Amino acid sequence: MQFEETLKRIQTHKGVIGTIVVNAEGIPIRTTLDNSTTVQYAGLLHQLTMKARSTVRDIDPQNDLTFLRIRSKKHEIMVAPDKEYLLIVIQNPSE
Repeated sequence: MQFEETLKRIQTHKGVIGTIVVNAEGIPIRTTLDNSTTVQYAGLLHQLTMKARSTVRDIDPQNDLTFLRIRSKKHEIMVAPDKEYLLIVIQNPSE
């Protein structure tokens, strides 16, 4: 239940466009976005997160990725990886 409340709380933050929860295989299991946007973001960010995680581990095998933040001209994308899930939050940084 805590999980649902956390998602609702994130969604109410100013500037948040959407949230996606992706399982370990990169399949979206929860989203507040439309289907095609969800599939695109989930697939690409799952790949990028796995690459970032392996990069961190290659540099230091004792280390691990805890958070990924991407800022573009239009959006800010934050990824919080867990053992079994990725939480992706997309927001408008100017708001």
